[in-house]
Amino acid sequence: MDPGEAAILESSLRVFYRLFVPLPPLSAALPGRMNVIDHVRDMAAAGLHSNVRLLSSLLLTMSNNNPELFSPSQKYQLLVYHADSLFHDKEYRNAVSKYTMALQQKKALSKTSKVRPSTGNSASAPQSQCLPSEIEVKYKMAECYTMLKQDKDAIAILDGIPSRQRTPKINMMLANLYKKAGQERPSVTSYKEVLRQCPLALDAILGLLSLSVKGAEVASMTMNVIQTVPNLDWLSVWIKAYAFVHTGDNSRAINTICSLEKKSLLRDNVDLLGSLADLYFRAGDNKNSVLKFEQAQMLDPYLIKGMDVYGYLLAREGRLEDVENLGCRLFNISDQHAEPWVVSGCHSFYSKRYSRALYLGAKAIQLNSNSVQALLLKGAALRNMGRVQEAIIHFREAIRLAPCRLDCYEGLIECYLASNSIREAMVMANNVYKTLGANAQTLTLLATVCLEDPVTQEKAKTLLDKALNQRPDYIKAVVKKAELLSREQKYEDGIALLRNALANQSDCVLHRILGDFLVAVNEYQEAMDQYSIALSLDPNDQKSLEGMQKMEKEESPTDATQEEDVDDMEGSGEEGDLEGSDSEAAQWADQEQWFGMQ
Repeated sequence: MDPGEAAILESSLRVFYRLFVPLPPLSAALPGRMNVIDHVRDMAAAGLHSNVRLLSSLLLTMSNNNPELFSPSQKYQLLVYHADSLFHDKEYRNAVSKYTMALQQKKALSKTSKVRPSTGNSASAPQSQCLPSEIEVKYKMAECYTMLKQDKDAIAILDGIPSRQRTPKINMMLANLYKKAGQERPSVTSYKEVLRQCPLALDAILGLLSLSVKGAEVASMTMNVIQTVPNLDWLSVWIKAYAFVHTGDNSRAINTICSLEKKSLLRDNVDLLGSLADLYFRAGDNKNSVLKFEQAQMLDPYLIKGMDVYGYLLAREGRLEDVENLGCRLFNISDQHAEPWVVSGCHSFYSKRYSRALYLGAKAIQLNSNSVQALLLKGAALRNMGRVQEAIIHFREAIRLAPCRLDCYEGLIECYLASNSIREAMVMANNVYKTLGANAQTLTLLATVCLEDPVTQEKAKTLLDKALNQRPDYIKAVVKKAELLSREQKYEDGIALLRNALANQSDCVLHRILGDFLVAVNEYQEAMDQYSIALSLDPNDQKSLEGMQKMEKEESPTDATQEEDVDDMEGSGEEGDLEGSDSEAAQWADQEQWFGMQ
């Protein structure tokens, strides 16, 4: 055959193949070469989510138009990778839809004993071995449901996974979801399963302790790892400390964590310092709480956890500029946490902008429905806006989440008192007293309710004396005892009480009340000094400002003489000067109006 005939034959064969031999599907690959599914998988593994989303979307459309283009296993992979890219883009509802389609595809696969290969696909066997895990797909679906606040659906999808196939992260998510739903027994079981597989899962340990599991029982589950792994001798003490935390034994918890914090290997640990700060706050020792928060913040400038409580304490002290700066700094770190919103809400609340505080508290709850401080902020704002029944709902939820935090009960009792529900307030205060024990805080809370009823005034006095015997510097007890002494007009006793309380601490409210008592005994100059100190501590304290202004209006002999001179001038008919005075007053009025507009 000459070269010309050979060329004609080759050309004819090419035309024949194009016309009569079908092209291999996209899923097929030559031996040793990658197919399109392999490329999608590699891009997903490389974190190229936007690329995966675009390509998988096009390939799925092609598959829908030509069902023979991909095998069922390959379509399953495409659906999973596409859903993963949607999850990364936070399109959770769309991701759930695609994950559901993927699981349906996988179910169809499992019904056949052998995965149907695509035409010419020599790589189908290896692909069937590296299919995305069905368990992992269900976990991702549960994550989507939690982001959509559909916890029941998340529990349902995870409950469908057989117990033996549940990984530690699945058990951990189930435990948290059960706990949030109030299902304590399955939550404990799931936490224990996490610890069985991962004995150093400290958050699971905290979960068990929060569900009233004994510290000794929890410690026994970690004993083997403590004995076999070096430098873990601190773990048993750590568990003991947080067991005290969750039983409400604040003093023993503080002492135990301090002993841990003093160990050279754990010194300056931010988490331990944050826990200490929170415990001091719960114990009513705000000064030490602020100091520990500041210490933790210096060690970690990007710390967010606990900063909502820190901001609240600063706001209570009247340090609103510091609160504002803290809020700005936290927003620069992350606006997807509740803490920055709570801190800004505290600034608004103590600036008496309650509607804005309400909005910021609601935003914080939207980001983290378990934020106790956000619930307290929103509840307090609702209460001050007169929406007491709504406030009660938020305080009750805070109590459910943090049954050992006294400030949650204080907020609820204040709501009861605001609505004149003294009986409900008394029942709640008695329950707190019995549950949390007879300490200075619970005694003062019960005394606060007793002060509202004339019949129980003597009981209130007894309770306050007991509280002050335990903690003479407890500010709330001092304030309530001073209130009682004021009713009885025992001002000298009140002055002695307040001076004693102020000997080792400085507090705006105590200085202001001392000023009020000094006015009552005609000690005006010292009263003025006390009001000045109070305002230096909190420039926004309206009551101190009112007390000072009231004293400034008190007439002195010189003022009286000047007023008599003015009366003489009015009677003398010297109208020229008076007209000038009117003109000057008008100018000042204009200036005041202008300043008021700024």
